[in-house]
Amino acid sequence: MTGKTDQAESAEDRSARLRLNLRQLEVFVATARGGSTRAAADRIARSQSAASSALAELEGALGVQLFDRLGRRLVLNENGRALLPRAQALIDQAGEMQTLFNGEHAAPLKVAASFTIGEYLLPERVTNWTRLHPQSRVNLHIANTRDVIEAVAGFEVDVGFIEGPQTHPDLSVRAWLDDELVIVAAPGHPLARRVATHRQLAQATWVLREHGSGTRQVTDAWLIQNLEQVEVGFELGSTEAIKRVVASSDALGCLSRHAVAQSLVDGHLVELRTRLPVAHRRLATVIHREKRLGRATADFLRHCGASVPRAAPAR
Repeated sequence: MTGKTDQAESAEDRSARLRLNLRQLEVFVATARGGSTRAAADRIARSQSAASSALAELEGALGVQLFDRLGRRLVLNENGRALLPRAQALIDQAGEMQTLFNGEHAAPLKVAASFTIGEYLLPERVTNWTRLHPQSRVNLHIANTRDVIEAVAGFEVDVGFIEGPQTHPDLSVRAWLDDELVIVAAPGHPLARRVATHRQLAQATWVLREHGSGTRQVTDAWLIQNLEQVEVGFELGSTEAIKRVVASSDALGCLSRHAVAQSLVDGHLVELRTRLPVAHRRLATVIHREKRLGRATADFLRHCGASVPRAAPAR
């Protein structure tokens, strides 16, 4: 009798633990990203009523509210923030199961990279990766460093590559590659064939990346520390646009050596010689601390020469 009772209680306990389902968690994650059940429904191709019902069922099963209702917008509260990484991890694992027998690394990798890395360093690595893993797909989103940080923090991508010294309490930032900032000008610039003085650099007009860019963050720290003033004539969100403006004007640019290497070889730009200290920086990878890395993501990081963090201990 006792044995049957124990078995019944165990079954009831299991039932209590399994009141959640992946559909509810999928709606929850989509709502956290979109800010409303309508946005969630659009993301996962379901009706708004179905999304609202799934979210209500999830909150009922947990016995807590996961969002603060601010007008029509839903904002994660403390409970929701605690659940989000765990919910995302379960959805990722379910996605891996669905593609388990569809070939090696069948699930798409979601990668975000800042402009310098995304435009000049990752394309060749991604091409080599897909050549080695023909059935693998890499969704590469290129944005400034600030937006990459937000995408990783919001579980919108699996891994990010950044070029600025930014940090975030929810993210693990790991050094990846060395980089150097260089000052470039048009081949016919008056300073092109001499060593530019601090005064000449302070009097020049500069074309720089926009605020929020990792390159801009490091550039500001370097130039402001060494020059009396920095006259910014243009702020552009594209490295290629900066190179074109510099090549066709008397303005100076400050960019990653990786970004200007081919232009220096082709003669479209020249590197100015200065008495400024060399500006080195470290490019980095960023991963959410609560993120469970799938096999494909870990393998891709290794392929890119990046370190792979150990799995976070279960809580």
